[in-house]
Amino acid sequence: MFKLVKEKKEKVRILGHRGAMGHAPENTLASFMMALEMGADIIELDVHLTRDNVPVVIHDEDVKRTTDGEGQVKDMNLSRIKKLDAGSWFSREFAGERIPTLSEVLAWAKGNVPINIEIKNGPNFYKGIEERVVEELAGHGMTGEVIISSFDHVCLKTIKEIEPALRTAILYSCRLCDPVYYAKYLNLSAFHPRWSYVTKKFIDDAHAAELAVNTWVANTPDLMKRLIDMGVDMIGTNYPDRLKKLLSSR
Repeated sequence: MFKLVKEKKEKVRILGHRGAMGHAPENTLASFMMALEMGADIIELDVHLTRDNVPVVIHDEDVKRTTDGEGQVKDMNLSRIKKLDAGSWFSREFAGERIPTLSEVLAWAKGNVPINIEIKNGPNFYKGIEERVVEELAGHGMTGEVIISSFDHVCLKTIKEIEPALRTAILYSCRLCDPVYYAKYLNLSAFHPRWSYVTKKFIDDAHAAELAVNTWVANTPDLMKRLIDMGVDMIGTNYPDRLKKLLSSR
């Protein structure tokens, strides 16, 4: 099981946001492989559920932005999803990239890199998505090598009820009144706030409660430096190579 809260002298961990989406089509195996090559310590991805109940890796509830197709993921069977080109929109170099299933990504990641799975559960709410994600993790023996995050905090509560061993993290873009109390209520392992809501005091309070602080999304060296100096545990970025270069120079 990989550590979430880093030791004081350890370097900040690099979270490849949708892989290396600054360099490759987001949420594809090509993007994940590139992020790993660029030094990412963990890969972040997004999961929706198909009409035939298969967890697939895509950010939007609609396929239009990142494929050559149209329609809602919830209305498509996996066979239709797999015919879509998920790479050409980014560049011709990636023509033919497909939307991967969560199972395919877990099979690739096992033994190579931990995974941050963001469950997308809104505006389309997927009945049973929590159970399906837990089943996939158990089937691949990856329960200890992932962290589950979501903006749907009810979803995270359900995840912990199904499999208490899984580590969870709330995604949010606001200031919480009492973050540590809320984390204990939901039995969280980490906070995943937007970087602009992170302060040194918040990080210190989280660490005192043995909770990690992993931010999203920092793409410029100045912002990365600011977050590093505050003491965050992990930084989500579209450019793992930039953060790797910065950490190597410090």
